[in-house]
Amino acid sequence: MPGPCIGRFPARTRVISIALLLAALGAQQAHAGLFDDDEARRQVTDLQLKSNERLDTVAKGQMELANQIQALRDENARLRGQVETLNYELDAATKRQKDFYIDLDSRLRKLETPSASAASAATVAGATVKPADDSNPASEAPRKVASDPATETREYEAALNLFRANKLKEAAAAFETFAKAHPDSTLTPNAYYWLGNAHYAMRDCRRALEAQRFVGSKWPAHAKAPDALLNVATCQQELGDSKSARNTLDALLAKYPDSSAAKAARQRLKK
Repeated sequence: MPGPCIGRFPARTRVISIALLLAALGAQQAHAGLFDDDEARRQVTDLQLKSNERLDTVAKGQMELANQIQALRDENARLRGQVETLNYELDAATKRQKDFYIDLDSRLRKLETPSASAASAATVAGATVKPADDSNPASEAPRKVASDPATETREYEAALNLFRANKLKEAAAAFETFAKAHPDSTLTPNAYYWLGNAHYAMRDCRRALEAQRFVGSKWPAHAKAPDALLNVATCQQELGDSKSARNTLDALLAKYPDSSAAKAARQRLKK
């Protein structure tokens, strides 16, 4: 009977061995599956952390960009306000300067008009007292028709009012017409001076230069001559002729050292 018992033990051993092997394999697979789940969770967690960090970075960048845009808007508004203020101040300064020159021109004309009236009266009186010489009428020189100072003043004032109203084109035409109609008037140097200013205000420096030069060359002793030379230098500078502008300023200092235009010339030469 020992034979059959001995034969059953190896079969049972094999079954047990197979069962243990299967159990070990199952445990390894279960452990591997558990390990894979943990790794996946860790990777998902890492991705979430990285995504959150990126989102935070983008949000901070957007916030900084929004702040910069707002700062630029504020700066732009501030600069726009400064530009508007400067434009207003420039317009006001230009108006004050124009009013100053017009007032100065009016005062000079008041000083010049009595002299012109006296000269005109003397001429008329001389012509009245002088006896007529009928024996030699051909020897008499042709007489110029005397201008009416009141008419000249009205025409000049009309042109000046156009300039004051900033009607520059009309003012230039009026001053030019006046100068041609009354070449010997005491107001003609003033007319050429304001003609040059009107052309300069219209950014026509070449014609402005021509008118101002004419004042300085034809009436060097006139009160407007120093300012005319200063305006010549300004036009030369704007036309890009710096050398001629400095020469004109030097000539102004030499001819009219005590004038207000000379003071401005000295300041320009220092730059």
